[in-house]
Amino acid sequence: MESSSQDPLAFLAKNPVFVGLSDAYSAFQARRAKLGLSNPGTVESIAKEVQRDTLLTNYMFTGLRAEISKVSSLNPLFQVSHQFALGERLNPYTFAAMYGSDRIFAQGNVDSEGSLSARFNYRWGSTTNITKGQVQISPGGGGQDMMQLEHEFTGSDFSASVKALNGSVLEGGLTGIIIGHYLQSVTPKLSLGLEAVWQRQGLTQPPDSALSYVARYKSQDWVATAQLQAQGVINTSFWRRLSERVQAGVDMTLTAAGGAQMMMGGPPQKEGLTTFGAKYDFRMSTFRAQIDTKGKLSCLLEKRVAAPVMMTFAAEVDHATQQAKIGVGINLESAGEEFQEQQDAFGAQAGPNVPF
Repeated sequence: MESSSQDPLAFLAKNPVFVGLSDAYSAFQARRAKLGLSNPGTVESIAKEVQRDTLLTNYMFTGLRAEISKVSSLNPLFQVSHQFALGERLNPYTFAAMYGSDRIFAQGNVDSEGSLSARFNYRWGSTTNITKGQVQISPGGGGQDMMQLEHEFTGSDFSASVKALNGSVLEGGLTGIIIGHYLQSVTPKLSLGLEAVWQRQGLTQPPDSALSYVARYKSQDWVATAQLQAQGVINTSFWRRLSERVQAGVDMTLTAAGGAQMMMGGPPQKEGLTTFGAKYDFRMSTFRAQIDTKGKLSCLLEKRVAAPVMMTFAAEVDHATQQAKIGVGINLESAGEEFQEQQDAFGAQAGPNVPF
């Protein structure tokens, strides 16, 4: 009686059901550790080798742009930049500030039109828990305002995250978009995952939910991915390193949209887009080129003229619409090694470019 009163949970050690479950869990963890599985990354970056590194979708721009960035002399982890631009979908002026440390990474942009965008990441003690937040405010609203909160947990052989986009309970119920991700390593090369989406625009509308499936296979010098979305969208990608400085990739998206034909008993409409791209890394420059099945050819050259000076040349030709675009940019930077390391560690979920 005295031992049970001192330790209310002592009876669990003698409970046969609890002991059996505990032994089964310990055996499962031991077998799991023997597989030597590594962390597979996140669902959002499942095809990063193709979509973020090789293809130039996130790098392409039109017009003229210039950026001057400087690290503070008082704090090497704080950087400010002035961005000037002239061209299509480019703001004339944007002021940006960034701060990064072992636990915190913060970034904010304010443009000449008064639009504000900010990003904040906080690492909780270890590298396994990171809370992320993003906010975007535009003058007059116009449907461009956005607030996003996300928490990411990284295990030894899996990654899980939950994200809320414009979530609110002020209307008497939950509205907004909630997204959950889970990616698990099954073998040293194969990982499988799920993406669950729940959304509700308002209390007068019923909620919608969708479930997507993802798979990633990583070999020594090539990566293949597949994503099956609930809306009838299939996306596959293949990336391969051809040599130490050359890599290539292909990204294919197939959409099966029902529309009015399915309502009338007809077959669904199918639309597809395939993009081929290659990346060449030279000693002082990087060249990217891509072409898709709609006849659009694009290329981009990043050339480091000197240690703090980076020149960028972009060109795009759309054979279907008989249009051509060109962009030229210059970047004067003095980012220190400490700040660059923190930016690379925390900025994995964002695009490669700071928006202008």
